[in-house]
Amino acid sequence: MNTKKLNGLLYVLAGGISYGILASIVKYANLQGIHTSVLTFLQFFIGFLFLGIVNSILKKKHPVTTTTTSKVRLIIWGSSLGLTTTLYYLSIQFIPVSVGIILLMQSIWISIVVESFLQKKRPTLVKIVGALVCIIGTLLVTEVFNQHIALDWKGLLLGFGAGISYTISIYSSSTIEKQLPNYTRSLYLVMGGLILISVFWNYTIPGNISVNAIYWGALLAIFGTILPPLFFTAGIPKTGIGIGSIISSIEIPVSVFAAHLVLQENISGIQWIGILIILISVILVNINFKKSI
Repeated sequence: MNTKKLNGLLYVLAGGISYGILASIVKYANLQGIHTSVLTFLQFFIGFLFLGIVNSILKKKHPVTTTTTSKVRLIIWGSSLGLTTTLYYLSIQFIPVSVGIILLMQSIWISIVVESFLQKKRPTLVKIVGALVCIIGTLLVTEVFNQHIALDWKGLLLGFGAGISYTISIYSSSTIEKQLPNYTRSLYLVMGGLILISVFWNYTIPGNISVNAIYWGALLAIFGTILPPLFFTAGIPKTGIGIGSIISSIEIPVSVFAAHLVLQENISGIQWIGILIILISVILVNINFKKSI
């Protein structure tokens, strides 16, 4: 493996790990009395300020013409980022992080369904198998067959809603206004997320801001809004989207392990098998078998 590709893999790996620790940070901060509304707001607000500074610096070196239409489109589609984060962080108030991350990753098979409708083309057999494998893994992780486990239906609905919204986020991040530099696109996508969060939480945000909240919000901004886009932008062009998606799925086990380490969440053997099955589904969905043969 050449150095360029290895660096790309390490960047993507770092981005996946960054995303993986977010839920545990949120839930731990909640236990410290920090409200989800202010955590979500500060994550996007601080990230937006950072991206604004980056844009100001880079636009001086590389001038970019951005039309009003492009900005509006990015902001509208970017609202899905704010919705995904809000639904995900709310879901883990009712269910374990290990279950929340799996529901978020239902985007694996939802994106296949959406793609088939948009392209008016039947998905390949490998992708269909990958989707079914993902669903089987999800059933194991959520332990639906265990009569002694009762998961809160509100958390399940919020988590699945986050998975649907995440599918839209992936689509918008990868296809909307691709002619613009990534740092410019990220700025307006995050702005859309920030606007949605501000509207959703509205008056609950000011009343919950504190020095402690700013600390936790800044931590979330670093690992959720600032570092991952930089890592993925630097890494995925070197690895390719398929391999990049497979490597970034490290987010799943990292999220589960972080919840076990930080929040003392118990993870059963069946759940670990389910997580492994879902990782296999990620590989099935993203690898190009024709190219490999």
